[in-house]
Amino acid sequence: MHTSPLDGAVGTPASRPDRPAAASGTAFDPAQLRSATLASSVGSALEYYDFYIFGLATALVFAPLFFQPFGDAKVIASFATFGIAYVARPLGGLLFGFVGDRWGRKVVLLTTILLMGSASFLIGLLPTYREIGALAPVLLVALRILQGLGAGAEQAGATTLISEVAPAPRRGFFAALPFVGIQLGTLLGAGTFALLGLAQPQLVQDWLWRVPFLASFILIAVALVIRLKLKETPVFQELEKHKEVAKNPVGAVWRTSKGAVLKGIGIRMAENGNSSIYSAVTVSFLGTIAFFKDDKTLGPTSLLVAAGVAAVGVVFFGWLSDRLGRVVVYRYGSLFQAAIAIPAFYLLTLGQAWLVLLVIAIGTGIGVQSMLGPQCALLPEMFGSTHRFTGVALSREVSAMVASGLVPVLIAALLEATHNSWLVLAGFSLVLSLITFATTFAIRETKGRDLTLIEDGA
Repeated sequence: MHTSPLDGAVGTPASRPDRPAAASGTAFDPAQLRSATLASSVGSALEYYDFYIFGLATALVFAPLFFQPFGDAKVIASFATFGIAYVARPLGGLLFGFVGDRWGRKVVLLTTILLMGSASFLIGLLPTYREIGALAPVLLVALRILQGLGAGAEQAGATTLISEVAPAPRRGFFAALPFVGIQLGTLLGAGTFALLGLAQPQLVQDWLWRVPFLASFILIAVALVIRLKLKETPVFQELEKHKEVAKNPVGAVWRTSKGAVLKGIGIRMAENGNSSIYSAVTVSFLGTIAFFKDDKTLGPTSLLVAAGVAAVGVVFFGWLSDRLGRVVVYRYGSLFQAAIAIPAFYLLTLGQAWLVLLVIAIGTGIGVQSMLGPQCALLPEMFGSTHRFTGVALSREVSAMVASGLVPVLIAALLEATHNSWLVLAGFSLVLSLITFATTFAIRETKGRDLTLIEDGA
């Protein structure tokens, strides 16, 4: 006997002959697809601009500016602040996932961009510990939590939005396009800090570090203008038309989709965890290597090169998942990431700048993107239409809390305990990759799935 995952919804599930064309793979609205792609790309750019400027500031300036009284533990305290956003992100995903499934995708995308961008702008205005004492790190943590709440639904909204308006046969390609915005945000963030590295260190410490945070105002304004013009997705319009909108999508996920969420968390461990390891953690690690100790531009420059490779890689692997399938591309991507873990981090210790550029470009631009590319369409395809936003958000953000929040803090602590052994980074990268590799065998293929179906596809 069929059990509907709807909670308090009215209507007949899954078998309507009038499903929206974009979801079923026949025709679609090119204008809506262009608008949705642009809106999602700008939001992704802002989120990852915020992510990288905070991560780089954590690695380069926050420890002495906000955590000086912590002494030798100030770097760990700084990375804990970086990681606290990932504790807030599942809460944001739960809250805004509920809103997105209950009242539509557009309202969430407007709210999250305001929340993230405003918090970043205010960080640029914060007084330091020297100026207001212990209140400074408290305010920094509070604003980082607000960033996390907004980011907790931003990417879930982007993937859900694009997947629900894209034509099914090319959904992997189109769903990956907004994630070029991630690389744009990375390029902007890393490029800004690369330029800061050319300035006098004391000038950066005094006030110049604030400029990247204050500049986020520009991205906020652009994103808001674009998102105000968005139309609701045809899938959600159909749910409203047939009175199938779930009154409690969180309850629906809890009753019917716990297994799908766990699988979503598993496949995200390698992609999300290695993204943080190759960016924020590795940039900090380079400062412990004698050859690079005084080089403040190598880390940001490496991220710039990696972002250029990743911008092409994420779309290529999304396109490849339309040809070969989401799961198979994901599986071999995680296996590749596992295979390079030990040699990659060993090469960092050889003191050659070109090797640093190569390792981070391959690890981020190919390893991470070979999973992110197919993931853009895979996660929305894993969940039914009535609770898709909530399911995607929880999968993304619980995994982010562990892989990008907890893992960097553990790595920082173990690096301190092992006198900065490269094996710590290699070990975490390898374990996370193997977790994802194993999880791919628990997921059935979802390529081309009808997104109006209310049953899960995982």
